[in-house]
Amino acid sequence: MTERAVLIYCQHSLGMGQMVRSLALAGALAERFRVMVLNGGRLPKGIFVPPGVQVVNMPALGTGEANQIVSHDRRTSVQRALECRGKMIRTCFDNLHPVVVLVDLFPFGWEKFGVELLPLLQAARSDETRALVVCSLRDILARQRANQQKSDDRAAALANRYFDVVLVHSDPSFANFQESFHSSLRLDVPVIHTGFVVPRATSSPLKVSAKRKRIVVSAGGGVVGESLLRMAIEAHSHFEDPEIEMKIIAGPFLPDESWHALRALARGKQRLRLVKQVPNLYEELCGASASVSQAGYNTCLDVVRAGVPALLVPFAKDNEGEQYKRALRLQHLGAVRVLREKDHSPARLAAEIRALMNYKVTNPDLDLSGTETSVRVIESMLASTDTKVKVACGNETIYVN
Repeated sequence: MTERAVLIYCQHSLGMGQMVRSLALAGALAERFRVMVLNGGRLPKGIFVPPGVQVVNMPALGTGEANQIVSHDRRTSVQRALECRGKMIRTCFDNLHPVVVLVDLFPFGWEKFGVELLPLLQAARSDETRALVVCSLRDILARQRANQQKSDDRAAALANRYFDVVLVHSDPSFANFQESFHSSLRLDVPVIHTGFVVPRATSSPLKVSAKRKRIVVSAGGGVVGESLLRMAIEAHSHFEDPEIEMKIIAGPFLPDESWHALRALARGKQRLRLVKQVPNLYEELCGASASVSQAGYNTCLDVVRAGVPALLVPFAKDNEGEQYKRALRLQHLGAVRVLREKDHSPARLAAEIRALMNYKVTNPDLDLSGTETSVRVIESMLASTDTKVKVACGNETIYVN
């Protein structure tokens, strides 16, 4: 019997959220399918690629200050990169013959990448190469466009035309898709909340010593983390307790000039260690007595799973409030404390960290089975020859066309 295949398209820019989530799904799917991941952003060194997953790195693109597409290779223009990527996408699709095409975020984001995605979706929907087309979404969509209504209407139209199902990787009691999406058009494609997607553990995490006062500071991919990291280094001087030590994780995408500036600032400070990246943030947090970080999807889940006292300083630029919304919801559940980026100073951050040491964490009851549920939904939809598919999702039974 011919091996069934899944093609996953993943584009990331500021952080690693989409890539980590896509690889987690890819690893689970690889137990049942041949899996290929088309990576459209920079691939960090040392990132864990699950066994059986093939990653194809396309010319790396991202978004710039004005939300325009930028090339991460100075030798390659955006136009040339898009042309090359379009050919790579089609070649991979034709050679793989996937029964499933999974696309991260689009059409609910990454509108500018439609030029390369629409041909893929059209091929996946054709009678000759018909595949199950899946949209993969995080818990909270970014809402930052002046013409948001028009954008949502366009997303609904594209979803209805090209997609078979939208998988929202969230616990609906924490964040529901309808809170982030407000189209004037009816969304006919079924939307299923899978629970949060977390990578499977690769080793046993360390347990923190009751006597060890270790603070872990992180900023996701690092692209927009310099301000927080700099503030943490400066806050370190405000600690008088000689038992407090701090480990600062800059992030693989922190610009080189920022990295050199932070290294100079940290030089000579006792009990402070600055590193570019770590293999597994969750394992680092399990060995910490406190965490200070931004509020990206994966970081927040690592914090919740580790049960570590945490201070979230969400990144929020212009009207980009996705991290701030997530942080406030976790604070409401008693899982974290929140400090707005514009409100911090070295002295204030040091005081917040001292208070954090005595903070009693409430472990929220969140559905973290998103990886397994997503695979179950995909397999159920593939297996059915009926007009409707019965899907068990948490405590619900959902019928999808």
